[in-house]
Parts: sequence; C-alpha cells; structure tokens
Amino acid sequence: MSDSVRPEIAAFHELQTLVRHLGDELAGFRRRALTAEARVRELEAKESRLASTSPRELADRCAVLEGENADLRGRLDAATARTRQMLDRVRFIRQQTQNGSGGER
Repeated sequence: MSDSVRPEIAAFHELQTLVRHLGDELAGFRRRALTAEARVRELEAKESRLASTSPRELADRCAVLEGENADLRGRLDAATARTRQMLDRVRFIRQQTQNGSGGER
C-alpha cells in the first residue's frame, strides 16, 4: 500500500512547491504594483508643483505601467493555470490510488 501512496505524496510535495512559488511570485507582483502606484502618485504630485511635467509624459508613463500590469496579469494567469493542472494531477493520482487499493488482495 505504501508504494501506491508514494506518487500521491510526491504530487502533493510538487503541488506544495508550486503553490509556494506562486505565492512568492504573487508577492513580487504586488510589490511591483505598489511601487508603480507610488511612482504614479509621485509623478502626479510633481505635475501639480512643476509646470515642466507635461500630461503627455504622464500619459506615456501610465501606458508603460498598464503594459507592465497586463504582463503581470498574464504571468499570474499562467501560474494559475499551472496550479490548476497540478491540482488535476493530484486528484487523478488520488482517484487512481483509491480505485487501485479497493481491488488489490
């Protein structure tokens, strides 16, 4: 019976690692987003104080940030898809283990 459990345990360890990496990646995305938002606020404050900061520069910076945000969303979606695949694998292994243990003698 322990042989049939090993793939499931390995899959759970792999899932745990994947989820940990996903959490780390998500934390990195959050840090970058907060940094970008702070930078936008800083630029907006400078605009109100300095006439040299043009609306065009702010619009360009905003476009860059929106592009980065789209990239981060794509990476997060990909990581979510990988996590779902891993969960499907674990469910399959669990089902195979449960089905296999009932028929063994």
